[in-house]
Amino acid sequence: MKIIGLTVDDAIPVVDKFIDRALLHGLEKIHIVHGIGSGRLRHGIGEYLKGHRGVKSFGPGDPMKGGGGVTIVELK
Repeated sequence: MKIIGLTVDDAIPVVDKFIDRALLHGLEKIHIVHGIGSGRLRHGIGEYLKGHRGVKSFGPGDPMKGGGGVTIVELK
């Protein structure tokens, strides 16, 4: 899912809905593409993911597949 260009406040509800749908469909892993930019969006989404009940872990993408511009989320 791409959230490039959104503010943190606009992106969080979009990410929340995406995670809920992924959990509903039994997905184990999702990718959130936020870009690199200033890092505010990546940081804000990371803070949100820390407290999400459906998130097992998360981290940056593979350097050859987006690196710090992508967050890989492992779901419970």
